[in-house]
Amino acid sequence: MGVMMVARRFGRITRTEQRLGRKDVPFAVAMVVLDIAAPILMMYGLRDCLAANTALLNNFEIVATALIALLFFREAVGRRLWAAIGLVTVASILLSLDGGSVGEAFHFSKGSLLVLGATVCWGLENNCTRQIADRDPMQIVTVKGFGSGFGALGIALAIGECFPAGKHIAILLLLGFVAYGLSIYCYTYAQRIIGAARTSTYYALAPFIGAVLSFLLLGEPLTPLFLLAATVMAIGCWLAAQGK
Repeated sequence: MGVMMVARRFGRITRTEQRLGRKDVPFAVAMVVLDIAAPILMMYGLRDCLAANTALLNNFEIVATALIALLFFREAVGRRLWAAIGLVTVASILLSLDGGSVGEAFHFSKGSLLVLGATVCWGLENNCTRQIADRDPMQIVTVKGFGSGFGALGIALAIGECFPAGKHIAILLLLGFVAYGLSIYCYTYAQRIIGAARTSTYYALAPFIGAVLSFLLLGEPLTPLFLLAATVMAIGCWLAAQGK
């Protein structure tokens, strides 16, 4: 995205987007810090949580985004969205139970709590991004990419992580460009048009795709509890996408 931004500047492409200003700095800093913390919590959560459960738990971001938008930024939450919040919360509780079925265990897994913590960070970050969504999306993505990328890199080096093999770097950069750069670029534009809460609801399709891939590629077990949680989650996401 940084390369695209430089190419736009020197390619004589007319830019009508407003750049980030001094008053946007607090939101930009919060956006970067939260986007450093969230993936780290997610990765540690994956150690103790199935990939399918982790994927669907990402939809708790709908709840976090909507409630933070209501409490701190006075964004309206209507009856359908309240119903969606309730259903997604119930589904998240079911997915967080430690065990293959409700009868096996009634306590929450440590991994699921870390994943939920990541979604709360992303929910707050969504609202911070919403406050500057009318600024140049390409600049926002570049700031987020370099800021959170180098921040996470510094933490990784501090705890003794090693760089990936050279043959893997190119494919990792391509994955980051598509799944992170272009994704956030489109996400920011969507927030400008329909708001933080509803944007996160449309984004909720991605966790279901991730859950399906975990069964197909990783061979994870498909339990009755998961099917129940996924059904409740799908209804909640559908209600949220219907609007207020």
